[in-house]
Amino acid sequence: MDISKIAVIGAGTMGNGIAHVCAMNGYEVTLIDVKEDFLTRAVKTITKNCDRLVKKERMTVEDKDAMLARITTTTTLTDASTADFVVEAVLEDLDLKKTIFQTLDSCCKEGVILASNTSSISIATIAAQTKRPGSVVGMHFMNPVPMMKLVEIVKGLETTDDTLKTVVDLATKLKKTPVTVNDYPGFVANRILMPMINEAVYCLMEGVAEAEAIDTVMKLGCAHPMGPLFLGDLIGLDVCLAIMEVLHNDLGDSKYRPCPLLRNKVAAGQLGRKSGEGFYKYD
Repeated sequence: MDISKIAVIGAGTMGNGIAHVCAMNGYEVTLIDVKEDFLTRAVKTITKNCDRLVKKERMTVEDKDAMLARITTTTTLTDASTADFVVEAVLEDLDLKKTIFQTLDSCCKEGVILASNTSSISIATIAAQTKRPGSVVGMHFMNPVPMMKLVEIVKGLETTDDTLKTVVDLATKLKKTPVTVNDYPGFVANRILMPMINEAVYCLMEGVAEAEAIDTVMKLGCAHPMGPLFLGDLIGLDVCLAIMEVLHNDLGDSKYRPCPLLRNKVAAGQLGRKSGEGFYKYD
């Protein structure tokens, strides 16, 4: 099936980034979320990012207007029925994803691939909610989506080779670098990254060093572009905790136990940049 129209489920940080990249590369996009406020905020974010590109002379005003015109928004999930390809980018909540994929399976056209941007949840489990498990795949974009080149393409237990090829080709057309991985908790990126962030939180909790010192050590000593605590704030501490819980539960190894300080931060609503405070404070 030729892909010209893409539905993106979820208008948060990842969802609006995916919609941005798809529309920028010529695809018609239907952006779907449960509240108009979320959709309005997403379109404002996309517009702001485009304005930044215009200011840097990396995009013309005409191109920006044409790109934004390719994005439509709706609060009705079944409006995904007109899409040639669907990518889900909601919270890391398995029950929510199950419900969404059951609905998508019932309303989307035969042959349409259903992709999940999940950071850690089993693609096989998500695919089992549908009658098209061969057409369900992981498409894990990195944050921030418009800037980061990598997309992890996750092959579920029943994902077909044709599905995999179609998604790899789509990622390439989106000017991303696709890397195919198998369906294990956290895949590759988060199985390695999240324990590092979690260990940095332990260092902070145990008084090994202050947050800025921990981040400086990792930036200057390990050549990381940003420190793990700052990165955790950027990703969202609630997302970090959800991924660590998946790793801990699914792999059963105590080394993946979420740090109590990470749990406390999330419980207090200190989620990082998106809430204004995490390990650092933000305007």
